[in-house]
Amino acid sequence: MRIFADSGSDLPKSFFEENNVTLIPLKVLVDDKEFDDITEIDAQEIYSAIRSGKHPKTSQASPELLLNTWKELAKSGEDGLYIAFSSELSGTYNTAVMMRDQVKEVNPSMNMIIIDSRCASLGHGLLVKEAVRLRDAGDDIRTIERKIRHMAAHMEHLFTVEDLDYLAKGGRVSKASAFIGGLLNIKPLLHVESGKLVPIEKHRGRKKVLKRMIDLMDERGVNLANQTIAISHGDDLQTAKEVQALIEERFKPKATEIHMIGSVIGSHAGPGTIAIFFLNKEMNA
Repeated sequence: MRIFADSGSDLPKSFFEENNVTLIPLKVLVDDKEFDDITEIDAQEIYSAIRSGKHPKTSQASPELLLNTWKELAKSGEDGLYIAFSSELSGTYNTAVMMRDQVKEVNPSMNMIIIDSRCASLGHGLLVKEAVRLRDAGDDIRTIERKIRHMAAHMEHLFTVEDLDYLAKGGRVSKASAFIGGLLNIKPLLHVESGKLVPIEKHRGRKKVLKRMIDLMDERGVNLANQTIAISHGDDLQTAKEVQALIEERFKPKATEIHMIGSVIGSHAGPGTIAIFFLNKEMNA
């Protein structure tokens, strides 16, 4: 069985190489030049570009790449599982389904499952890592699909951004809110609901919003001590480590991991973003 994931999962290039997962890169546009995420540009370059006043844009994965990838899979006769970035944040999922259906017209026996994760960043990444674990443990594709869909439905995303201007440019908050927020040092607390980014609270100052994120983890999480908690950051490793220490002290999780937010999400959220990912339901339910 072959597993596919796109760069919206914010997993490092090494993960794909070491775990036999095929990367589907989304696109990043900087200075009118288009790059394949991860393979042709890295997140550090994006954050440097943003800090220098540039405004990177993003787009979905190449339809041609998806079509050729599914053709190659059909030719191999292997089962395929693609865990896709939220369809509310990218058109990649819908294009992947369209390309798969096109290939299946010629190869009706092709067994290719595509899951709309409705997750982003390491919320998406944790699903991919679990799919790899299940595959390596010998589970069949239908069992993995069922478990991953269950996990995706119960994946919590909590995050805050350092500067509201980046979200305003992407249409996530109004420009007026961003201006006032900047003046008052207001930091938004957001989550993902039905695959969309949704603001839920505002707090004065970074320390308060980070503390509130940890409190919300306590309210929403289930059996956090038995989970792997993921933290992603917009080129702010120091704050991510501070959050990690707070989480480990309070919840004593099985494991924590930190990764930088990738080029695609980083282009919209900007430097200084901090996000936490965990489950709100037992996985064996």
